[in-house]
Amino acid sequence: MATGGSYIDSDSDDELPAGWEERTDKDGFVYYANHTKQSTQWTHPRTGKIKQVTGKLPYGWTQKVDDEGRIIYVDHISKRTTYTDPRLAFATESDPKKGTFNQRFDAYSTAMKVLESKDLTGKYVIITGANSGIGFETARSLAFHGANVTMACRNIAAAMESIMKIKKERPEAKVDFINCNLASLRSVGEFARRYKCRKWPLHILICNAAVFGIPWVETEDGIETTFQVCHLGHFHLVKLLTDLLISSAPSRVIMVSSESHRFIDWRSVHANELDLKSVCMSRLEYWPILAYGRAKLCNILFANEYNRRYKDKGVTCNSLHPGNLMYTNIQKNSWLWRILWAFARPFTKSLQQGAATSVFCAVSSEIEGSGGLYFNHCCMCEASKEANNKDKAVALWELSEKMINDRQDKWTAYYRKQDLDKK
Repeated sequence: MATGGSYIDSDSDDELPAGWEERTDKDGFVYYANHTKQSTQWTHPRTGKIKQVTGKLPYGWTQKVDDEGRIIYVDHISKRTTYTDPRLAFATESDPKKGTFNQRFDAYSTAMKVLESKDLTGKYVIITGANSGIGFETARSLAFHGANVTMACRNIAAAMESIMKIKKERPEAKVDFINCNLASLRSVGEFARRYKCRKWPLHILICNAAVFGIPWVETEDGIETTFQVCHLGHFHLVKLLTDLLISSAPSRVIMVSSESHRFIDWRSVHANELDLKSVCMSRLEYWPILAYGRAKLCNILFANEYNRRYKDKGVTCNSLHPGNLMYTNIQKNSWLWRILWAFARPFTKSLQQGAATSVFCAVSSEIEGSGGLYFNHCCMCEASKEANNKDKAVALWELSEKMINDRQDKWTAYYRKQDLDKK
């Protein structure tokens, strides 16, 4: 192909000059057509870089050739045809001088962008807290790309409304709901039982639900609510579904954590001293932000230990930070947090951007078979030293199991007494 000529100034290096068009060949390599000089070239006329689109076409798209031998792209969902490759916006870029490709996704990437080349037909997904916020956008994005999505939520009305929204946009979307209240170990157990009764596989389990900024209150199991909803309820859920994850392998578990985990310091606490007081705050010492940070640290410790125990059985587990101060329902429990989140709203990620890292961890081929990792902005990064402490991860696992077993024994004894009293 010939080399193009001069071009006018622009505020953006990536913007094509007037008279130029971006196209792709049958192998996905991007070339640039100069309609003024009737010439083409492989390098971008401004940056001098090379682009290539990779992976499958987006869900619902096919590639064809018209009567003149030109490649065309058909969107069977919106019933339109175009000569522009729908993957162009997500092409990887390389500099011929360096020979390296740039990171494909960043803080501005959306869940839909991450899923652009994915067809998830036949994949079964569970997402906790999927009726609003980041969880809803995660469920919506995955369902739009063919996945069978089950929402695990405690608010039945909100869950049904969310399903209706998705179905209105995409009637063929496969999304449903099973009640699950993470503040109740009994409810978590009932969710797992009901899901297994469907005889469905499970390929992706996204532990997204959380509470933040609530006052100190005990659950029906006698455990501080932030700790139980953010960590212990999810721990119980994942353990109950592990056999299904193994039988459906390769499968993935994703823990939605937070950068708040970096503010927790357990270095003064020896692993064998990691007890209930260390991780679950009492009424007298309770501080909502600290309780949330501890629970989010538990998410990463659990993810790392779970991955160590089950990666050889085909189940990987990773954790992530979705974004800072995004405007979701998580701030609803305090007027102070609502004001802070409202001020920060113009400067934070959208919900689609917030869901991107969860989706990346759920479907990315780059991390297939890899676990025990922590992600932010769809990029792998280092969690805190505390989060990578293997001894504390094991201690937390053992403590969590003991807490659940003790509560189950308590409820068993309670119901046995009730039966005896009736007699």
